[in-house]
Amino acid sequence: MNTPQEEIAHKSIMKTASRKLAESDTKLKRLIDIFGPPELGRGGDPYQALVRSIISQQISWKAARAIRERFLALFPDTEFPSPQVLAQASPAEIRQAGLSQRKSEYVVGIAQAFSDPDFLGNDMDDLSDEDVSARLTSIRGVGQWTADMFMIFTLARLDILPLNDQGIKNGLKAFFKLDHHPDPAEMLVLTEHWKPYRSVASWYMWKVVDEDFQWDED
Repeated sequence: MNTPQEEIAHKSIMKTASRKLAESDTKLKRLIDIFGPPELGRGGDPYQALVRSIISQQISWKAARAIRERFLALFPDTEFPSPQVLAQASPAEIRQAGLSQRKSEYVVGIAQAFSDPDFLGNDMDDLSDEDVSARLTSIRGVGQWTADMFMIFTLARLDILPLNDQGIKNGLKAFFKLDHHPDPAEMLVLTEHWKPYRSVASWYMWKVVDEDFQWDED
């Protein structure tokens, strides 16, 4: 849980990022004026965030919520099992919550990694984006997409461009009026002028898709 001071500071950073992006891209400014500052929070327990992310992958939010509730019910003595407790569970036990064999193995693997207090260190803000990504993807089942979402929505890193996210590709296709979905190399070129706030710009690309935003004819 963030302190009120941290929340104020984070909102100020988001407003600054939006203003800088608006200055660098007049078309993006239209989205910023319409949708306002991005709703990108910061905080939450990193270990819990990753476990929840794995549980929720590739299923509907309704199914994910039901599985999360059954998962937590497996550990009635705590709000959320500690890494040390979950690391001792067998995938067969975790499957009782409705997770697949593979996902059950993945969440136990995350717990085993986070059982080491030095896995991400005492202050993740001291780690570069590349270091955080490398450590997370060293866990079986945690790919680059999951690492990117973690850095954006848990750590509030400002300059993450999720190259493997279909929503971002769809948003960039619409935003730049392409006749194709851009590949990673093209995505990097197209968004170069959004640095160092590509996480924030990505939020607006998601909004373009989620809100089915229709561009006026130029």
